[in-house]
Amino acid sequence: MNTDTKSDDFRDRAKAVLLAGVQGLVLALVVLPCGIAFFALTLVSLALIPLGIGLVTTPAVLTGVRALADARRRLAAEWCGVRIPAVYQPLPRSANPWARTFALLRDPQVRRDALWLPVDMTAGFVTALLPAVLLLFPVEGFMLAAGMWRAYVHGPGDVYWYAFVPVTGQVSALGAGALGAVVLVAASRFAPRLLTAHFRLTRAVLGGDAELAERVRVLTETRQDAVDTSAAELRRIERDLHDGAQARLVAMGMDLGTVEMLVEQDPAQAKKLIAQARRNSAEALEELRDLVRGIHPPVLAERGLGDAVRALALRLPLPVEVTVELSGRADAPVESAAYFAVSEVLTNAVKHSGADRVWVDVHHTDGRLRVSVTDNGQGGAVIGAGSGLAGVERRLGTFDGVLAVGSPVGGPTMVTMEIPCVLS
Repeated sequence: MNTDTKSDDFRDRAKAVLLAGVQGLVLALVVLPCGIAFFALTLVSLALIPLGIGLVTTPAVLTGVRALADARRRLAAEWCGVRIPAVYQPLPRSANPWARTFALLRDPQVRRDALWLPVDMTAGFVTALLPAVLLLFPVEGFMLAAGMWRAYVHGPGDVYWYAFVPVTGQVSALGAGALGAVVLVAASRFAPRLLTAHFRLTRAVLGGDAELAERVRVLTETRQDAVDTSAAELRRIERDLHDGAQARLVAMGMDLGTVEMLVEQDPAQAKKLIAQARRNSAEALEELRDLVRGIHPPVLAERGLGDAVRALALRLPLPVEVTVELSGRADAPVESAAYFAVSEVLTNAVKHSGADRVWVDVHHTDGRLRVSVTDNGQGGAVIGAGSGLAGVERRLGTFDGVLAVGSPVGGPTMVTMEIPCVLS
């Protein structure tokens, strides 16, 4: 068993080294000509802007640079799992060439793309080529040791240098083969890492503070949404208190005042008013409970998100199957956001999907709380302005959460929500 495992590990490592060498060679062969071509075109196009020609050519050239950078981002993610963020500013579609050109030049991401070109055709070329060199260089050493040295050494004064090893005969050729073996061992360890280093260099130049800038933008928007939502929620609570519980309590006070005057003169009428006051107090209490439940459900505070979602499902007119796999509890704000997001999605499913069954899955993995709500309805749900899903997306965005909707026409619909958090 151990022998088989070692054999599998050896094959996997050999495959990774060979793949890194081939991928690095392909990158090196593409990086240098493309980098030089686009760098030259960019410089020439920028120089022609004062003449007016650059106003036409610059957007096209910079679009090509962006396509080249996007291709490198895809390769970084597919080959080495290195994610390179990109945050491009939207261009005005109806603007004149002057406005489009300078809108591109003001875009920090476009400027990073342009600055990446000289780095990519120098340091990027070297880091892409090194894995292939580490893989191919030992082959020459082995061939010299096998006798190829005779093709280069024809006489006593001839010397063929293999790196720092002077090859003059079979003994020194064996030394070249030994050096090749050492390089091959180094290649097995460092070739994949060098390819990853190439993409990390690309990320350092292309990415920059793009991810941070995008996160600041999203947090700014979601903060405003949170402020607006809180203000709207306070207005709703005030309205519900004024029109509901407060009105009933005022009526109950008036009834009790009348009872005080009638208790001796008309006991029967006083009893009726007391019964009415009791009904008003019960209804006011029920409205206050509903109001509190709408602010923060007691079951959520006492028993956590899983039981709160189960209780929510029991109140729906559709059969809902709830699966919960949580090893602890998230922070109260995260639980509250997740609960009300699930509530909104379930409400949408009941009102609009035409489904007759709903499934809810709640679990925590990879540092994220994930909730999926699936129904077997007619599908066609989208995230758009004015929809309940847009409000859910804004609510989750306050916590760096995301919302994904898969809803082909004809169904089923699956809404997935993720919020980064830890459980305690």
